[in-house]
Amino acid sequence: MKVLVLGAGNVGRAIAWDLRDEFDVHVADLSEDRLRAVSNFVTPLKLDATRFDKLVEAMKGFELVIGALPGRFGYSSIKAAIKAGVDMVDVSFMPENPFELREEAENAGVTVIFDAGFAPGLSHIIMGRIWNELDDMSEGYIYVGGLPKEPRPPLYYRLTWSPKDLIEEYTRPARVIRDGEVKEIDPLSETKTVEIEGLTFEAFPSDGLRSLLESVRVDKLEEWTLRWPGHLEKMKVLRELGFFKEEHIDKTLEVITPLMTYDSPDFSIMKVIGTEPGRRISYTLYDEEREFTSMARVTGYTASSIAKLVAEGSCIFGVIPPEILGMRIDTFERIITDLEEREIRPRREENASLSDS
Repeated sequence: MKVLVLGAGNVGRAIAWDLRDEFDVHVADLSEDRLRAVSNFVTPLKLDATRFDKLVEAMKGFELVIGALPGRFGYSSIKAAIKAGVDMVDVSFMPENPFELREEAENAGVTVIFDAGFAPGLSHIIMGRIWNELDDMSEGYIYVGGLPKEPRPPLYYRLTWSPKDLIEEYTRPARVIRDGEVKEIDPLSETKTVEIEGLTFEAFPSDGLRSLLESVRVDKLEEWTLRWPGHLEKMKVLRELGFFKEEHIDKTLEVITPLMTYDSPDFSIMKVIGTEPGRRISYTLYDEEREFTSMARVTGYTASSIAKLVAEGSCIFGVIPPEILGMRIDTFERIITDLEEREIRPRREENASLSDS
């Protein structure tokens, strides 16, 4: 099967590497430097994702497309895949609602699985499994972060993904469920201290629930993103001074990107919790950098595992959120087994209902 990976960045490289032995993998990007970096194990393809018609034509030569582009390209890439009549798995954190394309995908006989990365992605798959295991889940929490093991001032963060998508986490209203209703809150208006795996973090509410807001009916559901102490106060100041406004963001990134670009191994950490009266199920994951950055591993290998399910026809036509793969025990076990083989091991725990931390 011919597979096209859109994007030769950290995540795209990890996806291509993971699928190279099972599929005829081609990786598309506009950067010749990035394409050279993957040319020794897959077929490179120079492609401009902003040119919609060219993107559609390129996709027609493949049986499966995997999107690993920044969020601003996600929605148009899915539209292109539907027009080309090719299945797609996408990891981008797009601002648009991909469910708007559900009817088009069904009519075209195309399967699209969106938010198929780490968080959203694996977080949703695990929450879907917990939701299915509990009889009457009342509350759910996702705590997630990708961080440097050796944080440096002044921002105590290292970039392992799109800088613009990072900044959007601090500007996009976070949707949560409280008292059974969807509410929007300022992502930097609430912070708290969280301890996971013996590590202490700052946490802020982030807009990563997305499709879970519709598919899981609970009294309370929240996602909290983890950062090292000291980071969030700097982000608050920059935002309050207007540095994250659209007209200033490019200049802001010129200044702060070098401050978040340095050598330090990264790690990814996640805790997903679901509770009902008298019962609590949680999954905890800690992963460190190995052959790729940890964020590339947990994002890319989740996507490649989902891509294999789509390739073999295990998913119905239409636009499918990742939690559906967790609600199904067969697809959940396949994904977890794939990840465990790559030394990514979510640890399940069950006990009496406790606090969310």
